[in-house]
Amino acid sequence: MQRATVKWVEKEQFLATLPSGHAVPIDSNREHNSAPGPMELMLAALGSCTATDIVLILAKKRQKLDSLEIVIEGERSIEPPSVWVKLELVYRLRGKLDEAAVKRAIELSQNKYCGAAATLRKTAEINFRYEILPREN
Repeated sequence: MQRATVKWVEKEQFLATLPSGHAVPIDSNREHNSAPGPMELMLAALGSCTATDIVLILAKKRQKLDSLEIVIEGERSIEPPSVWVKLELVYRLRGKLDEAAVKRAIELSQNKYCGAAATLRKTAEINFRYEILPREN
């Protein structure tokens, strides 16, 4: 079993130590905003989870990926506990890429491999689209 600890620092600020040993400051007060908030860290977790899958899947498919950026937008419920209810991901890829390989990699990530997507899908509708941008010289 993995273990994380969260220690209160002051006010609504905390220091999370993750199972890897890395420490992450968290500030739940969005007005104070001294560090990422817990719910926005979920967006980063989703993005990095699916990005990892895409990079690995495209490499296995022998696709030449030059860059990848994922823009994640989310909507939360108005009523507590204010869970994510709608998430939109836009994958922006550059490289020598076959469109069918890109589409399949994203589908595999979203529907099979990304644990963050599987978790968030329990409360949120997740939609995605992708853009294959021209290669830079």
